[in-house]
Amino acid sequence: MSSDKPKILVTGGAGYIGSHAVLALEAAGYPVVILDSLEYGHAELVQQHLQAELIQGKTTDRPLLDQIFQTHSIGAVMHFAAYIAVGESVEKPAEYYHNNVVGTLTLLEAMLAAGVQQFVFSSTCAIYGPPKTVPIPEDHPKNPISPYASSKLMVEEMLKDFSAAYGLNAVVFRYFNAAGADPEGRLGEDHQPETHLIPLVLQAALGRRENIAIFGTDYDTPDGTCIRDYIHVADLASAHVLGVEYLMKGGETTFINLGNGNGFSVREVIETARQVTGEAIVAVERDRRPGDPPRLIGSSEQAHHILGWQPQYPDLESIIAHAWQWHLYRHGRV
Repeated sequence: MSSDKPKILVTGGAGYIGSHAVLALEAAGYPVVILDSLEYGHAELVQQHLQAELIQGKTTDRPLLDQIFQTHSIGAVMHFAAYIAVGESVEKPAEYYHNNVVGTLTLLEAMLAAGVQQFVFSSTCAIYGPPKTVPIPEDHPKNPISPYASSKLMVEEMLKDFSAAYGLNAVVFRYFNAAGADPEGRLGEDHQPETHLIPLVLQAALGRRENIAIFGTDYDTPDGTCIRDYIHVADLASAHVLGVEYLMKGGETTFINLGNGNGFSVREVIETARQVTGEAIVAVERDRRPGDPPRLIGSSEQAHHILGWQPQYPDLESIIAHAWQWHLYRHGRV
């Protein structure tokens, strides 16, 4: 792809959110190189639907990183490569700190050596811990309660220091619940094992699981179930393009929530999925899980104000309909 725009290195670009960001970058005319370990990413989806060159490897591999920066004229880096399973991080904290923190530090050092100064980082609302105010603003106290969340907050602190000391500027996006799929059906969510509510509900709709569990029905919410802020993955991806363009115009390091600003309950998700799919999805009520706050909703005022970002698909029906289209395609039903 010939382009007058700078080439972007996207780590984790064969994964769920990373691949959608690559799709958005390519649609905006940016050439892309993907670095992905393929532990969780999908090489076949990159090859089918993206133009980017795919390099297999990890961000902890400094010689490989140096080779990539020497071979390609990289203008900015988008960093999605991380382990993300909260429960697993409690069981295997060493792996999470090594991959998420050491891997990012190694990547940042390689960037500095190559003179690359612009970095877009995939962080998480989990750094806030149980919310004291809803919707959650960016200056909310930080109280991570898992090694996964702690690893993301450690990187945020590194980025503040790298920005002050080395002039390496970053846009840090703190995601709420990424959901949905490419509206044209090319890419979508396919984790093994799956832990996210919407794909689990759709697996039940497909008959790939018997039912969907509702963990807790006695929360202080209108229908008694937890409320979460679901943001369409295509809207996440568009924010990343705006983030890299903000940096290229001289923007300084900033920390930005990415959410819908709206919350949907577990029961609302299940009922909307029933309407979208036409399937009678069986829901089973279970006890609460420890550590699940009643409401998690993010304020996205900073994203609107700094980047001019607006979600295109804020409604739950679109999010689930696009995800359903993807699941039907992925599992051979269309």
